[in-house]
Amino acid sequence: MKILLDTHCWLWWLEGNSRLRRDVAERISDRNHEVYLSAASAWEISIKFGLGKLKLPAPPRLFVPDRLAKHGFSSLEIHTMHVLEVADLPPVHRDPFDRLLVAQARLERMRLVTSDPVFKKYDLDLIWAE
Repeated sequence: MKILLDTHCWLWWLEGNSRLRRDVAERISDRNHEVYLSAASAWEISIKFGLGKLKLPAPPRLFVPDRLAKHGFSSLEIHTMHVLEVADLPPVHRDPFDRLLVAQARLERMRLVTSDPVFKKYDLDLIWAE
């Protein structure tokens, strides 16, 4: 199974946050699954860190690659096809990071782990995090 983590779910998983359901955390930990963090999430983390809205033990340029490597997760790069897919999404909401995650999950045939109810409005294979 290919799993794409919503930004907040990746951060929850890293910190062992109890909001992430145990069975979901076990799926993420299962080495039989390919787990991805989108470059869009790394971008979102960088923006929030720069604005002082997200505290990390190291700058994002060090924190994100270190944690991906440490836990055996892969980075999902943003490709032109992902960006163009956004135009075909229904106008459910305007958050560009969320819309890009939806496009990537659809095109790459990944299950998206999230607790954001807006994703339920899309035709998408979800794993509910909470």
